[in-house]
Amino acid sequence: MKYKVYLNILDQILREAPERFVRYRIDDLDPEKLNQARSRASIHLFLKVSFGLLDFEERERVITDGSYDGGIDGYYIDQETKSLYLLQAKFRTNESNFEQKEISLEELLSMDVNRILEGECFDEEGNEYNGKIKQLQREVSQIDDIARYTYKVVILANLSGISPLKLRLLTGGYPVDVFDAVKTYDNLVFPVISGTYFTASDISIPIDLSNKNAGAKISYTVSTKANECEITALFVPTIELAKMMTKYKNSILKFNPRSYLDLEGKKVNTSIRETILNTDTNEFALYNNGITMLSDETYINEKIGQKNRAQLRVKNPQIINGGQTTYTLSRIYEENKSGDLEAIFGGKEVLLKIITLMDNSNEEDKRHLIDDISNATNQQTPVINADRFANESFHKAIQRKVFDRYGILYERKRGEFSDGVLSGYIDESIVVERNQFFRIYYSANGHINLGAQKKLFQKNNFPHFKINNNESLDRFYIGFYVFNRLLKNRNPSFRLQKDTYAKIYAYNQIFLKQGLDIDSDVISKNLASLDEKWLDFIEYAKSNTTIGNRAYVDKVTGEARSRFNEKRLYRSGQFEKIVVQYFEKMA
Repeated sequence: MKYKVYLNILDQILREAPERFVRYRIDDLDPEKLNQARSRASIHLFLKVSFGLLDFEERERVITDGSYDGGIDGYYIDQETKSLYLLQAKFRTNESNFEQKEISLEELLSMDVNRILEGECFDEEGNEYNGKIKQLQREVSQIDDIARYTYKVVILANLSGISPLKLRLLTGGYPVDVFDAVKTYDNLVFPVISGTYFTASDISIPIDLSNKNAGAKISYTVSTKANECEITALFVPTIELAKMMTKYKNSILKFNPRSYLDLEGKKVNTSIRETILNTDTNEFALYNNGITMLSDETYINEKIGQKNRAQLRVKNPQIINGGQTTYTLSRIYEENKSGDLEAIFGGKEVLLKIITLMDNSNEEDKRHLIDDISNATNQQTPVINADRFANESFHKAIQRKVFDRYGILYERKRGEFSDGVLSGYIDESIVVERNQFFRIYYSANGHINLGAQKKLFQKNNFPHFKINNNESLDRFYIGFYVFNRLLKNRNPSFRLQKDTYAKIYAYNQIFLKQGLDIDSDVISKNLASLDEKWLDFIEYAKSNTTIGNRAYVDKVTGEARSRFNEKRLYRSGQFEKIVVQYFEKMA
């Protein structure tokens, strides 16, 4: 499942390629050429996630893969950290090879890192390096403070059993960072589908002073029991916030209790869209409640050599209120970036309140303060209990475990995979909403009453859940696909009842011994068999218990009789016990 998601991402990158890059035209490629294109796309993925290179052509420019490339498939010069990254990638065309097959030592030895950085134009066999390698040499030679730079080799392939010291020797004496299958899934694939792949460390926002009579900002220092804070309030251009969110996505919403809400926030999002798209003036500044942002350091400079202009600089920004607004602005920006953005965003501003935490020494106090501010400021779309618990380590651990083991995405924050679905990286069928996860988990493991209860997140307490019990999680895994099939088969007008959750348990009892088979045809066939066994179970319940039977007196004969009703059986407090007793012998 994870490998399939990985391929989906690579294929989506291929679709992003401008038309003139014919080698990426996925519809016209035979299997061999498709794998070659995916290999290059894997380098695109690394550059996009690791360095925030969102533009396809910007990434393509630094991919050197080809004939006479000196064993170097790509590079990146990071001027901010004074680092030069040299890449080698080995794409594997099937899941087994991708997760197990290792790069050979001969392939590592083929990297002419030292020869290239020393300015040699030919490899040891006398072949002239290609134009991209010469471009790398030229750009390195033009760095004024090159003496301050450090070099790192990145291997996008499996490689185990070799010490860091030996890896240095194999690659010319440079430190090596290996992105094997596990690290690729964790550090490249998951961040892309959750929109958290490039962290904002330092952002700059230009400010228009032409209509600000009192200067760019209002500042106020506040003392709290946890930290001393400075509050800065100012109006900023909506287009700048749209650009910021387009680049950083959910990585700038880490402390926000929610991510982007497509459905729950539909009314709010539509209103934001209409105000931006259907007005030429700045009503947006009046109608919107504004954005609240956390910062470690905040600077505003009004003396930048431009009339009526200033620059805002924020370190480690995090939006804790207004994520809906900012994400909607970014969606508008992405949908119209090939058009006239000035006509859409020009002159439209929004209030930005920046809370700068002056003392970050106590992380626990900082976290409590952030939670309090977040709960107090999130009013536009209600924050429910589950939202408040979403960032706790318990739910992060579940998310990681379920994705690592099954490739299923546990949605701990509402809307966090919305961008991945919209971008075509993932199908929403592999996303499990947090309440539904526990309902299925409990039901699959015989706790049917817990699975069917209404409010699971009233408290952040989940009895009978054991994250390290793989057998219990396997039962959830099968139950997830069984539940979706049951949901698809039912009449839309019927509400889910306990029998739906009970059938998840019964299915596992009968068929789990066959293995973790989630093929839809197999599940459909097994459910047909389960329906027959369920009828036997109902007959058993009718004949061997009084549950579900209602006593009444025949008005004609006056005799005492009873009538069995399935729904009464399901509503009974004894239903779970009867189901478990009946089906446990089938395991």
